[in-house]
Amino acid sequence: MSDSATLASVLESQNTLLQEASLALPHQFSQCTYALGHIRQAVYLCLTCTPSSSADQEPRGICSACSIACHTDHEQLELFPKRGFRCDCPTRSLAHPCSLHTHLEEPNDKNVYGRNFRAQFCRCGRKYEAENEQETMIQCLACEDWFHESCLNLRERPSSRAPSPAPPAESANPEGPPVDDGASDASSSGLPPPLVCADDYDALICNGCVRKIDALRRIAGTPGALMVVRTPGHEGTSWVIIGKDEPKESVQVNVEGRDRKVEDAVSPPQAPVAGEKRERSASLAQEPQPKKARLSPETEKPPCLAPPQDPRVEKLLSHLDSASGEAIEAEGNEASERYEGAGDVFLAEEWRSRWCRCQNCLPSLQAHPYLLEEEETYEPPEDPDLGVSLEELGMRALQRLPREKAIDGIMAFNAMRDDLMKHLRPFAERGDEVTEADIRGFFDARIQEIRSRRK
Repeated sequence: MSDSATLASVLESQNTLLQEASLALPHQFSQCTYALGHIRQAVYLCLTCTPSSSADQEPRGICSACSIACHTDHEQLELFPKRGFRCDCPTRSLAHPCSLHTHLEEPNDKNVYGRNFRAQFCRCGRKYEAENEQETMIQCLACEDWFHESCLNLRERPSSRAPSPAPPAESANPEGPPVDDGASDASSSGLPPPLVCADDYDALICNGCVRKIDALRRIAGTPGALMVVRTPGHEGTSWVIIGKDEPKESVQVNVEGRDRKVEDAVSPPQAPVAGEKRERSASLAQEPQPKKARLSPETEKPPCLAPPQDPRVEKLLSHLDSASGEAIEAEGNEASERYEGAGDVFLAEEWRSRWCRCQNCLPSLQAHPYLLEEEETYEPPEDPDLGVSLEELGMRALQRLPREKAIDGIMAFNAMRDDLMKHLRPFAERGDEVTEADIRGFFDARIQEIRSRRK
């Protein structure tokens, strides 16, 4: 706010602040989620209670209600939703007492504390600083870790361990609207559009999870399961998106050590011309084959409907399986660049409806239920006072006070109002503007007066 403002602008600013507060904190944070058990919920890391640099202390997390009610003045880091998590605030694991769940509980042995609970994110090892990070990070659906777009091969990767690219100067486009690169509302600044935009995929699965889960490994690189990989070209290496509207005329495969082209697009048979004899099919010239015995419904197995995998993907995943971290490091920086980010899968919209549910594919899906159905993420109850003005909230608080205290409060308010009117009257008589410093001077004087009385 400037040094001076009109009454209308002050009221408008106050209403704007109330609306922003309602959007930022629309929920009621009066109940710890410990009693709900292990659920998927927003988790926060309290760096004051469990410093990320401490090797002796086990990492812990807290729920959104405790982050506001119990750890307000602590340094925190939002980890976003984590599945199967139970709040650690009311347990013996944290020395800071919980003000919402006052009964002291035993530590949560079933919680899984990944590297995010050490304030470590992505595979690049770059230190995460929320206030300085300019590059968008995307969460893996399976392990729920976070990765930079550049480390997923969606953008050109900055130099190793370098800070994220700085946003362009505001003067570069002072009047034009911000550029939407298609990644997200908080997308990377100062970089060209990503190879795979946010509209092209619905979920990310990192390469580590793809190689661990059979159902994901089978569909990697097929239509709707996009992969971004490097491929050698005439002018060095280039990026290729496998599984996104690729031409299907021919695919390079390796058969018996030789490269051959397999034609996918088969030309349709020509219709016979009237009056022309049609050659007898070779299959008809052969002797009739004996009929196969019909299997009973109990013994018949539905065929696997998983689409055939691109040979390049099979080769890439095999390399990732066989190449250890030491082996990749031994190959040098070029090999590290080639492997880093390779194998990540971007699942397109409605990907859950495209699963093959045969006897070979279904067990892998059932072992990871979030692949079949979207998980429910807990949200605190909505704040009943959402959108209520400060004046109304003050009146409600006043009505809950005992009668004597309520009368004392009203009298103190009226006395402050009269003093404020007396302070402002000279400005009105002179026609002078009332500045912010004038108002602050009035309240500072009253605070000093109250402190002197208490002494």
